[in-house]
Amino acid sequence: MLIIISFLFGMLTPFIAGETLSLFNGKDLTGWDGDPTFWSVKDGAITGTSTPENPVKQNTFLIWKDGTLDNFELLLKYRIVRGNSGIQYRSKVHDPKKWVVGGYQADFEAGKSYSGILYEERGRGILATRGQKVIIDGGGGKTVVGSTGDSNAIQASIKKEDWNDYVITARGHFLRHRINGHTTVEVFDNQESKRVMSGILALQMHVGPPMVVQFKDIQLTKLSGVAAKPPEAAPTMGRWNTQKPEILNVDAKEEDQPPKKVAAAETKKPKKPKKMGGPVANWIWGHNPARSNDQFFLRKEFKGDSKSATLIASCDNHMKIFFNGKLAARSDQWETPIKTDVQKFIQPGKNVILVEAKNDGGPAGFVLKLTLEMPKGRKRYIITDKTWQAAKKKDAEKWTAVHTFGKMGAGPWGSVFSGERAVVAMPAPKKKLTLLPGFQAELLYTVPKGSQGSWVSITFDNKGRLIASDQGKKGLYRVIPAPIGGGGETKVEKLNVNITSAQGLLSAFDSLYLSINGGPGSGLYRAKDVDGDDQFDKVEKLRPLRGGGEHGPHTIRLSPDGKSLYIICGNNTNLPKFDSSTIPTNWKEDLLLPRQWDARGHARGRLAPGGWICRTDPDGKKWEVFSMGYRNPYGMSFNADGELFAYDADMEWDLGTPWYRPTRVVHATSGSEFGWRSGTGKWPTYFQDSLPPVIDIGPGSPTGTTFGYGAKFPARYQKALYILDWTFGTIYAIHLSPNGASYTATKEEFVSGSPLPVTNATVGPDGAFYFTIGGRGTQSALYRVTYIGKEPTGQVDAKDKKFAKDRALRLRLEAWHTKLDMKAIDAVWPYLGHPDRSIRYAARTGLEFQPPGQWKDRAIKEKDPQSLITAVTALARQGDKSLQPKMLEALGRLDFKSLTEVQKLELLRTYALTFIRMGRPGQETADKVAARFDKHYPAKSDNLNRELSRVLVYLESPSIIEKTIRLMQTKSEQSMEEINGLISRNAGYGRTIARMLANQPKLQKVHYAFVLRNLRYGWSLDQRKAYYQWLDSAKGASGGASYQGFINNIRKEAMVNTSKDELAALKLTKAKPAKLPKELPKPKGPGQKWTVDDLATLVQAGLRGRDFVNGKNMYAAAQCISCHRFDGYGGATGPDLTGLVSRFSFRDLSEAIIEPSKIISDQYQATIIVTKDEDTIAGRIAGEEGGKLLVLANPLDANEVTKIAKSDIKAQKPSPVSQMPDALLNQLNSNEVLDLMAYLMSRGNPKDRMFKK
Repeated sequence: MLIIISFLFGMLTPFIAGETLSLFNGKDLTGWDGDPTFWSVKDGAITGTSTPENPVKQNTFLIWKDGTLDNFELLLKYRIVRGNSGIQYRSKVHDPKKWVVGGYQADFEAGKSYSGILYEERGRGILATRGQKVIIDGGGGKTVVGSTGDSNAIQASIKKEDWNDYVITARGHFLRHRINGHTTVEVFDNQESKRVMSGILALQMHVGPPMVVQFKDIQLTKLSGVAAKPPEAAPTMGRWNTQKPEILNVDAKEEDQPPKKVAAAETKKPKKPKKMGGPVANWIWGHNPARSNDQFFLRKEFKGDSKSATLIASCDNHMKIFFNGKLAARSDQWETPIKTDVQKFIQPGKNVILVEAKNDGGPAGFVLKLTLEMPKGRKRYIITDKTWQAAKKKDAEKWTAVHTFGKMGAGPWGSVFSGERAVVAMPAPKKKLTLLPGFQAELLYTVPKGSQGSWVSITFDNKGRLIASDQGKKGLYRVIPAPIGGGGETKVEKLNVNITSAQGLLSAFDSLYLSINGGPGSGLYRAKDVDGDDQFDKVEKLRPLRGGGEHGPHTIRLSPDGKSLYIICGNNTNLPKFDSSTIPTNWKEDLLLPRQWDARGHARGRLAPGGWICRTDPDGKKWEVFSMGYRNPYGMSFNADGELFAYDADMEWDLGTPWYRPTRVVHATSGSEFGWRSGTGKWPTYFQDSLPPVIDIGPGSPTGTTFGYGAKFPARYQKALYILDWTFGTIYAIHLSPNGASYTATKEEFVSGSPLPVTNATVGPDGAFYFTIGGRGTQSALYRVTYIGKEPTGQVDAKDKKFAKDRALRLRLEAWHTKLDMKAIDAVWPYLGHPDRSIRYAARTGLEFQPPGQWKDRAIKEKDPQSLITAVTALARQGDKSLQPKMLEALGRLDFKSLTEVQKLELLRTYALTFIRMGRPGQETADKVAARFDKHYPAKSDNLNRELSRVLVYLESPSIIEKTIRLMQTKSEQSMEEINGLISRNAGYGRTIARMLANQPKLQKVHYAFVLRNLRYGWSLDQRKAYYQWLDSAKGASGGASYQGFINNIRKEAMVNTSKDELAALKLTKAKPAKLPKELPKPKGPGQKWTVDDLATLVQAGLRGRDFVNGKNMYAAAQCISCHRFDGYGGATGPDLTGLVSRFSFRDLSEAIIEPSKIISDQYQATIIVTKDEDTIAGRIAGEEGGKLLVLANPLDANEVTKIAKSDIKAQKPSPVSQMPDALLNQLNSNEVLDLMAYLMSRGNPKDRMFKK
């Protein structure tokens, strides 16, 4: 018999009727299996009953045993009194002993929320709510494409506690529910990896309060397997979506518009987000720091009994939330929190929230707030906090406490629950942009987010059509843009190819190359049309790339000669196995002082090379490393002269620190290194073993780049490099100017909007500029920019003749990169001293590929200062450590004062590299180098002071602490570039920068604090106090998310290098200050009457092989300890002697000990006071209190204070005699004197070379 079923999405769909079966005999449960304590037959109906005495503790099912369902129509009657139930179809038995089932469920309940919905038990959760027509795409995205009717009207047709008709239709991937003749949902399930086409039938009793549910008249009709067609709105393989272009409202740049032209909406203050009631949730994770590809299960138990329950949650990057084992919510977009009603999942008594949380890379965190409304109107809150537990497996035996990162509002996520977040999710494409005068923008296509995702990369194919890729799982799309000038539509076709998540696309060699980040597995792929049907039939992975998240593989470019491919990757992507490298492969971190990892754990453990560029052949077989030292470079493009430029990311958490590097454009030449190192290790741009940026852009998030070649733009904009900043919604035109062998540049805002998360751009064959917005799950769209002004737009020759000879020279030098050829040494040597840094760099790199034994002597004997510095830099990187003495001797020949500042900085870096690569020199050499640079510190420039302080701290210069503390106490002016207009385009991220601009940290002083933390010895107590006071004040400044953590970590490491006695004296610890011994050590003697000349003669032989412990004992025996602190220990009436070596020569020190009254410091000079009673008191005036002088009359006891009323004083005058007794050394023998002098000169360091035997 032929039956015609009802209309499906406006279409009549025939099917062939099959056998109709009755599944229930009306008498008993023959053919059914379930828990007999709940299921029975009453009044001719299958009946499930739970009571307070016999509650349902876990969802339980009555399973039909006589077959499975594939394509069918099921008709039955149901009645429910209290509680929730459902009909499982195409389902699976998970636990037959406990009658546990999972799969599609036609839901119904006694309440008003869930009857008629499509729910997937133990799976994807709610697939469609009542009244929805839904398409589920291959990646699991759900798009509502229509309505089956008003949800409230359908609910009103359901009879309470009475019999209702339920009809379920399933044919192929089409599913439909009807109750009492009303269609409640229609769903096309295209997710092949999750959908089920055949399975069992079961009836549910839901956990919860006591209930009764009944079923009868259960009829099953088998249907044919011909699936219905989806509606026209659904994107399908080979079908086109169309949209007419829309010319946008455009604001000219502010400098070209009078203020009154600015729209009011652009100037009014944004509304403050509404505050949420109850406690504030915390961001949590399983451990700190988070790691790439982390996966944790997070758990919390709570008591139910609520009337209603509302959940809001977010996770960076992926989460699934289960209540009592049932999936309640899932999300892959931390920027847009999930908010949903979860009362359906909550049971009386104990409940368990289980969260499966995963991180792709970078920061990770999960935050949740559950609001429970209790029976009497009272509200309870469950929030993420330190009481949650974490484990690697959901069934783990041992769970540990989570790590909390701060309350909602903490960086980098902002207050996502209230909408105040670092990333603003766009509800719709921006229809008002700011462009330069003469330019026009069109919105060509709004990407259906649920079905086509969020586009992050585009390229034109060889037929002039755009190819676009979703960042997630929704595949590739082919776009035919609407003709310029109107009269057509943009057409979009989903490509029939099983590949997605491309962050780089390139059409070349009759193929489509894809740089896949995530998706089917990160790597370089190639897709080809083998059979000529205009679809990609063959996809092959040419090279897997281990990396993902937002710092994975990105752009692909065709080489200027059209023979090879270039691919650029972020610092979370490991270098693949390579065949050659234009950079010597012994790269290292090359940090002179210990690094701190990021205070929040980002990129902890990531080492050189960081982000990189490789080139490979069209088949992806041979790989060569081309450039390195990036953080997260995304776009790169070749100019008309074949020069490559890349756009690298900043680390926004570093804002406010001296190691912060803005986003920047670099000239990526052969063998280039740009000095990214994790945490505090980022190289300054003046290090000669790296190359500087062409231009700093500022804070932001780099995405695509393209040159304007082929655009019908004025000449200046044809030659521009366009770079896209996702965070601040800006496309910059970078105007490059040749400068020697490299370039300089200026930036100009070309397109901007708020928000406008730009992802990629390219110039089309029609001369228009195309760009996309999207990424991170935001609303995506395709735009086009054309020029309609009056300037000529004829094609120009984009090549630059200026400095062409310099660039040609650099290229000739780069030809020696990777080559082992003795001719290279003579070829590159004349250019080691070239005034152009890029040429020097290329020459040095070529030299480093040659065996050092062939050129080491030539390097050491080099007479030209610049050539010597460059050659010894190369030797430090490639030579044997046995060469170090000769290298240092060669560098010592240079007159520091006569060098330029650039040469001084390079010389200091060369010394540093020599120490880093070849080891710390002997103490005598170290002292000699320190003495050389000590007289030049401090210098006039911040950069020189940074490098001098770095080297002098490493060498433990005796004067470095005193000089650097003085610099930290000096006022300094620092400011960031004015970027207020920029930061207003992203309220969340911009707010952090605005706070910093209003309260900027002192970058140079942060550097000084950072380097000084390494010094254990040589501090006076006053210097320690000043240092820690500065660190306390630094915490009051505003910086990036890691700024406070860095300051705290500097303090912690400094405290490790602070003695217990110093900590106690500074009250930085609860320990009590050490008490002086009641009985001082006794010298062995015999002593003598020592003179200054005697000491000079004694020490002429040098302080070698001395005894540190004996020297410390003699410091006490000579009673120095009674008046003077040394390394935090001792009396306080005299000056702190810890740093005396930095202020006094040995003879000065000898005179101060032997003849203490010869020169008396004003600070410690005693005063002779004569009272009106003719009493005479001699002592140091320590202060004044209540009209009385406080006099320290006993130099051996600072606590013994004599108070003299000022009114009782007859006369007072400075004492010509020092309070320090003379002849203190006379009881010591010569060895004891030598040990004491060595102890004083060592600054308290027992490892000083003077104590080596």
